Amino acid sequence: MYTFSNKLKTFSFILMILGALGVGYGFMTSHKSFEEVEHLLAEESHHGGGHGEEASHDEASHGAHATVNTHDESKEETAHAEVDEHAKHIEHVQHQIANRPWSALYVAAFFFMMISLGVLAFYAIQIASQAGWSPVLFRVMEGMTAYLLPGALIVLAIAVASGTIGHYNIFIWMDPDVVAHDKLIQGKSGWLNIGWFTVRGLVFIAGWSLYRHFSRKFSIAQDTAEDKSNFKKSFRISAAFLVFFIYTESMMSWDWIMSVDPHWFSTLFGWYVFASMFVSGITVIALITIYLKSRNYLEFVNENHLHDVAKFMFAFSIFWTYLWFSQFMLIWYSNIPEEVTYFVTRFQDYKLPFLGMVVMNFVFPILMLMNADYKRIPWFVVMSGIVILFGHYIDIFNMIMPATVGDRWFIGIPEISSVLLFAGLFIFVVFTALTKAPLLVKGYPFRKESEEFHY
Repeated sequence: MYTFSNKLKTFSFILMILGALGVGYGFMTSHKSFEEVEHLLAEESHHGGGHGEEASHDEASHGAHATVNTHDESKEETAHAEVDEHAKHIEHVQHQIANRPWSALYVAAFFFMMISLGVLAFYAIQIASQAGWSPVLFRVMEGMTAYLLPGALIVLAIAVASGTIGHYNIFIWMDPDVVAHDKLIQGKSGWLNIGWFTVRGLVFIAGWSLYRHFSRKFSIAQDTAEDKSNFKKSFRISAAFLVFFIYTESMMSWDWIMSVDPHWFSTLFGWYVFASMFVSGITVIALITIYLKSRNYLEFVNENHLHDVAKFMFAFSIFWTYLWFSQFMLIWYSNIPEEVTYFVTRFQDYKLPFLGMVVMNFVFPILMLMNADYKRIPWFVVMSGIVILFGHYIDIFNMIMPATVGDRWFIGIPEISSVLLFAGLFIFVVFTALTKAPLLVKGYPFRKESEEFHY
């Protein structure tokens, strides 16, 4: 039986406290007055910064546009038009700055939730396929999936709160004024409305959590059972869950991520998010397994199991790249304005994180994990896993931030604090769950095969 060490428990609490303090600081410093934002833009323009240059360019173009449209009007009216455009730009930047802590919190919350959800899908696949190599890792997976219910509820709560107690900080379709002047969003309002959004989210979470509850229940019951009835039940509900998961994961991706920019859509998006969550979940399985092994637990796990987990890390990094390139290449090649603007924005304002995540999520894994021998070296897998996880955090960051904060992005206190907060919560929930049952399934039919697994 695993014992949650006081050191690790204290570490998780410290992370949560530091994260909460940083998140609070981010929210307190995000409310800028009109005058403060105007002064900020003036300073950026004076120092020739990227934001300032863009702001100056926008203001100049707005002013020129106003001048052309009022060519036959008085200079006074032209000046008024320029002032109005300038004020609108300042209000826009003010809103972007206010969006940043909400977005940073949402990105981190979704990232850790998707790790747990990815592990749940991987666990269901192992049971439904009756895999013989993985049963010795089942309790690690079950512990990780314990975070799914609180993690998913937090994501949904942040999303709804941003459009109710917030000022529509993440999803612009929650703003009635925006919808009233946007025919495209009006056409989607039957799907994109807070009530229906919340109901769908609760249905997704309920379905995932029910499967997690019953699969865990049958798994523990099988330890002392004299027959295989619990195994058979687990097999049946796993097969049914995978069908439910495929549909709900896609809809969740549309709702919780793609709808931050309701004017853009991709038919590959659900699969793209799935690939990211799957490889992230498998990577954390590897990291937790290696940690427990280093603490003299999981004595039945050998280098062959680690090798197989690392193979999945490698394989799904390639799969993620295939989907990333397929989505990017088709949109780039068709060059349809309403589609290509998604990537134009990211190349203009997010070039470093956008291209950097491709290096971390594809180039690095293919160089580090292609060799079979390296997959058996724990410290090598840990190093590769940390880079992969950071790359997929940046991937979620790139999905959310351009639509919410525009070019006002930065990896600073709100972003780092949000990661610390949810990392601490994730560690606490997962390692607490690991203490609730033995780390080895005892009555599972393929247990012996898994313990003796080798090449």
